[in-house]
This record gives sequence, structure tokens and C-alpha cells, in this order.
Amino acid sequence: MKTRHLIIGAVLIALAAIEYAVVANLNVTRMLAGDAAIRQQNSAAVGAGPSVLPVYDPTHLLRPEDGKYLGVAIDGAPPKMQLIETFAKKTGKKPNVVTLYLSFDDGFAADEVRQIYEYGALPAVRWEPFDAKLSDIAAGRYDDYIKEFAAGVRKVNLPIMLTFAHEMNGNWYSWGMRREGNKAAHFVAAWKHLHGLFAEADATNVIWAWTPNVINPMPEVKLKPLYPGDRYVDWIGIDGYYTHHGANTYAALFGPTMKQIRGFTDKPFLIVETAAEPGSLRSRWIADLFTGVAKDPEVIGFVFFNNDGSAKWNIDRDEAAIRAFRQQAKNATYGFPVR
Repeated sequence: MKTRHLIIGAVLIALAAIEYAVVANLNVTRMLAGDAAIRQQNSAAVGAGPSVLPVYDPTHLLRPEDGKYLGVAIDGAPPKMQLIETFAKKTGKKPNVVTLYLSFDDGFAADEVRQIYEYGALPAVRWEPFDAKLSDIAAGRYDDYIKEFAAGVRKVNLPIMLTFAHEMNGNWYSWGMRREGNKAAHFVAAWKHLHGLFAEADATNVIWAWTPNVINPMPEVKLKPLYPGDRYVDWIGIDGYYTHHGANTYAALFGPTMKQIRGFTDKPFLIVETAAEPGSLRSRWIADLFTGVAKDPEVIGFVFFNNDGSAKWNIDRDEAAIRAFRQQAKNATYGFPVR
């Protein structure tokens, strides 16, 4: 009798274990291709033979259910991730997107991408073709470089948001419209060519973020001709800044651009670069940004540009702005670890 009971008990335990595994619905691919990828690379560095892992699948990050993205761009971070941590302590919220700017002639920054991911954030790579013409990229002139870059992306095997030639609808970058003979067809062809070479390299761990500037400064440049198509895009990125001499409410700054884009795609929006000019209104604008994104179901988050550039966007020494940011960042809508 005891033996029969023991056998029955063992069977029941085994069945329970199987049921738990099924109910838990573990994402084995994500688990292996995330933290295990880092362990694989560490092992390879000391001479161990790396195993073949499936490509990291970023599908769960496209429309996150755990919250909205709250990111930051800080010059020098990475590699100086302490700058990100300092910003997180000041603002009371750990960012889950960190921006990395790379020129089109830079090699893929695998170490920096790993640093960002290990911190718990999504690496957002902004790839800038300062010295390469869009038409030449589309024609294959830089294929060897692109293939090497894509191979590095595949090898690191972590989720990466990639935006190429951002703000292409403006005229302030060499790749912008009305500059150096650039046309919408050149941009689209270059984007599709890049996408195809990444696919050939099996670098499907990329989230492709097509990122125009808000249309307010140049409403005559239509966005639809610049759009490569839903097959080649995962997110619609938008860059736009609160200024004293331009649109400075969430609805006025981002609304017209979103409305135009909704005429040709329903992909989710991510505000990839934004900040507010210094002055007495800056705190109000930061609150408006947080509130606008939190209430907008079509926007999955934003990335704050905490650097000086065309204006003094950095808020590190603006105590009122830091307080406003900290207060708004308490909203549980914002922030979740990227894995």
C-alpha cells in the first residue's frame, strides 16, 4: 500500500510540475537571448566556445504592457553610466531607455549597448550619416560597412532601438530634405536597403524607429513620401522641443505631426528626443510633457534630452525643473526594467 501511495504521489508531483511550466508560459527565447547572451559573450572572452543562441525577440517591447518608456540622453553615458545613475537619483526614476549617438562611419558600440542593457534599459542607437549621401547608401556604396555593423548587432543579441537619419524632414542635417540634392525617394531607398542588409545578417533583434522632427517648423515637407512602409518600421519616433518661440503645449507641439502620420500608419509613437528651454515656464512644460504622454494611449513613452545643444536643455542645475521632473516621474505609468 505504501509503495502504491508513493508511486501515485510521485506521479501527481510530476503532473503538477508539468502544469506549472505550461501555465507559467515561460518565454524561453527571450530568457536565453537576453541575460544568457551576456553570459555567452563573457565566456567567449575567456576562451570558452560560444553556443548558438536564437535571436533575441523584441516583440514584447513594441507595445509594452508593464508601463511607458521614460528615457534619457546624456553626453558621455555610456560609457560613463554613473551619469545616468546620478540623473536617476535626482529625478527619482530609473530611465529604461538610454540614447547612444553613432556616426555612420562608427563601428557598432557593442560594449556600450551591453552597459545600457545590464542597467535595465533599452539601448536607443541614433545612426547619423553625416558624411554619406543617402543615394550612395541606397546604391550599395557602403554595404561592407553596413554588413559589419549589422553583424555586430546580431552578435550582441540584445534588443536595440535603431533610428537612422532622424529629423530627415528638416534642413539642418546633411541628410535632410532640400540639402545636397536629397529627395524623399533617396531616404526611403536608403532605409529599405539598410533594413534588407540587417535581415540578411539575421539582425532581427532591432526595433526600427522612423523618426521625423515635428512638422511645425516646415509644414510644407510632407511625411508620407518619406515613410518606408509598415514592413520596414516598428515605431514612429518624433523629435520635438518646448520653446518660447514655438509650440509649447503637448497638443500643439506633437498633435499636428501625429495627425498627419495617422493618415498612413497606426504604428505606436515614441517621442525619441524632447526637452524644454530654460525659463520660468520650463517646469510647467515638463509637467505638460509627462501628463500628455501618460494620457495618450498611442504614445508608449518619451526620451528626455538632458544635454546642451541648440539651447541649454540640460536641467541638472535647474532646481525647479528637477523638482517638476521628480514629481511627475512618480507616476507609476512610467518605467519598467527592459529584459
